[in-house]
Amino acid sequence: MAYVVRRPEQELPVAFETSMVGDAMSRGIISCPPETPLRVVSRMMATFGVHAIFVFEQEDEYDGALRPWGVVSDLDLVAATQLDLDTITAGVTAVTPFVTVAADRPLGEAASLMAQHGIAHLAVTDPLSRQPIGVVSTLDVARAVAAGHGACETFPSA
Repeated sequence: MAYVVRRPEQELPVAFETSMVGDAMSRGIISCPPETPLRVVSRMMATFGVHAIFVFEQEDEYDGALRPWGVVSDLDLVAATQLDLDTITAGVTAVTPFVTVAADRPLGEAASLMAQHGIAHLAVTDPLSRQPIGVVSTLDVARAVAAGHGACETFPSA
């Protein structure tokens, strides 16, 4: 299962201090089942230009419910490059914890969760259904922190 992620096209209109997770997140989640070979996961990262692939396991074959398994981050992938990338799977490599935050929570709460767990991506859930609907990353937080502060300055080279 893979969804196309829609990245924010413009600067975040709301500053970090007043942003909600839903203001900053990218809609959709790029994911795979645990048995996906790591080479396929790496192609997904490269194709979609993302740093994390969420891993879900089908919980019930009759209703199609998915259970969060973990996250394969770019660093998890790099750590596994000495192994056989065609036989090792996403389920074995998904060592980054799967942490969620509701879309209606303050962005500062998402930033705190990232810092607390030492991760760069959170699955964003719908507040009512609690189903994943998007992703918020450290870059999204940085974009919110920078919101409303004008164009990026050019710094002299060292």
